[in-house]
Parts: sequence; C-alpha cells; structure tokens
Amino acid sequence: MDKRLYPVSLKFFDSEIKPLIKKCYSAAGRPQKINDYEVFNAILYVLRTGVPWRDLPKCYGYWHTVCLRFNKGSKRGVWWYILMHLQQHKKLKMHVVLADSTTFKVHRHGGGQKGGTAVEDGTEQE
Repeated sequence: MDKRLYPVSLKFFDSEIKPLIKKCYSAAGRPQKINDYEVFNAILYVLRTGVPWRDLPKCYGYWHTVCLRFNKGSKRGVWWYILMHLQQHKKLKMHVVLADSTTFKVHRHGGGQKGGTAVEDGTEQE
C-alpha cells in the first residue's frame, strides 16, 4: 500500500481507532459498502490535501459514501473523540495552525475597485 494514501497502518487502526469508532455507532442497519479503514484514510487524505470530495482517488471507494460517513461522524463528534483519545494516550501529536485573513498582506491591486459600482451613464449607484 502507498504510504501517502494510507498513512495509518491497518494494525494500528484495528487496535486503537476501530474500537473507538465502533463505540460511537450501532451495528444495526445495512452492511457498509466501504470499511472503516478506507473511510478513515480517505478523510485523512481530504484533510491533508484539501481536495474536494469529488476528487478523492478511486482506491477509497465512492466519494459520496465517504462524504456522508464523514458528515455523520462529525455530527456525532466521532472524529473529535478519536483525536482527543489518541492525544491523551500519547498515540498522536497534533500541530494546529490557525490563519486569520486579516494578517495576510495583499497587493494594492488586490483590494478591489475604489468607489461604488459605475452605471452605464458614468454616475455611481448607491
């Protein structure tokens, strides 16, 4: 397996992450088309690269299924629970970077047009 596409090993996932996911969901319902390991690595891929869900590589399965599972887990707080549990047990080290748009310098031409919007006769519209 490619380490870039699957950064978490199957052994680590089965021992540490899968029990946490199973604790948050019930076993009722239809069987899953994509297993939890594929979904977890697909979510990591999207978060790491910033690609849209539709651009997920085919090796993870259908993108819409992964997106729905991510949204369902986000509403339940599954992903935060996993991150906090792994960090508390020293299995994960997180580096968080926050960027505020007010701190970025913009070229003077990137600020937009000065004044209001011009109408065809040359006067400004309020």
